Amino acid sequence: MRGESEATLRRSLASVLAVGLLAAPVCAGTASAASRSGPGCTGSVPYTAGRGGYDTYRIPAAVRTGAGTVLAFAEGRHDGEGDTGDIDVVLKRSADGGCTWGPLRVVADGGGNTRGNPAPVVDPRSGRVVLLTCFNGGDVTEARIMRDEAARGLGRRVFVQTSSDDGRHFSAPREITGAVKRPGWRWYATGPGHAIALRHGPHVGRLVVPADHSAAPRPGSADTGREARYYGGHALYSDDGGLDWRLGYVDDSDDGRLNVNESGVAELPDGRLYFSARDQNGTGSRGGHRLDAYSRDGGLTLSRPYAVQPSLNEVPVVQGGVLQMPGPHAPLLFSGPSVPHARRAMAVWSSTDAGAGFTRLATLSSGPAAYSDLVPLGSGRVGILYETGEAGPYDRIEFRRLATVPRR
Repeated sequence: MRGESEATLRRSLASVLAVGLLAAPVCAGTASAASRSGPGCTGSVPYTAGRGGYDTYRIPAAVRTGAGTVLAFAEGRHDGEGDTGDIDVVLKRSADGGCTWGPLRVVADGGGNTRGNPAPVVDPRSGRVVLLTCFNGGDVTEARIMRDEAARGLGRRVFVQTSSDDGRHFSAPREITGAVKRPGWRWYATGPGHAIALRHGPHVGRLVVPADHSAAPRPGSADTGREARYYGGHALYSDDGGLDWRLGYVDDSDDGRLNVNESGVAELPDGRLYFSARDQNGTGSRGGHRLDAYSRDGGLTLSRPYAVQPSLNEVPVVQGGVLQMPGPHAPLLFSGPSVPHARRAMAVWSSTDAGAGFTRLATLSSGPAAYSDLVPLGSGRVGILYETGEAGPYDRIEFRRLATVPRR
């Protein structure tokens, strides 16, 4: 009976999502155009390359505040599509579920350097928006950081900011690098994508941020140069609403089989945490590029090491979004491109067995697509904020509203 009901749920969800995703065109990102679509709009375009003072917008992250406002974060890149340069963390707010957006706001100004990897979360106790980001010098590439070639203070550093007025204003970035980055680590990246606040078990209220890092090659390892070739995953957490931060689990495998890179996290209905990560060209994936792991203690340790998720083998090497929909029998969703060796065809998958397996539900388009994040919109609806375009995947960041997700 349980298997039959879950199969029925998957079929129903797939049907409803397909209708919701493909029934209508996306409305324009301007308030005047979007307002004509009314509250039932399919979506909008909050960020378009070349507008608002930036060459390119990348790395989307989204949360919904207690007041129902959708906050869409991104990196505003002045110098082009590249990951290095003068990069700010920017934000747009929507009071109508992603149909229209307010003006662009700079949350963390790079000032010629790089600020990025936004990982926002809403603290359930205070209602404050807590945002973690990373920093490095504007002329320092990821490869140079991994070779330990960044000058003092210009390597990867970690910061936190908060907003007490529904995302209208944020505090200045406050550095927490010393609390969450081990001395031997070189690269460091929060998320990107939303973080979570725990709602079940003994750690209710804990803020958990998924992250990745690289470390110096171990003495006597096969590395002949100074570059740390392997990535590892970890989590950082706060039990006081974002004031103090500590390291949770650390995955430091350096055998090159599974390279845990950019990751997301969801809290399952039974209180376990589900971590979904990009496999950065690991040799043990047998064609798959997604890894996952679980935690039973609020992110302090992993129940098992990261393993390949074979039901997501269609996903290329790229960041992906993960979201547990509200409700005891609601699905776990995943978003990402769906062409194994190309960043194209953004799609949504669903799991009704806590991430053991995923079923593809719908494809948003066949065009270029890359990073994404998922955000609950209330009443069973979900939004997806993702990179897409025609000439390439970084022409714009689009927001799509998915039809109601059925629940038992």
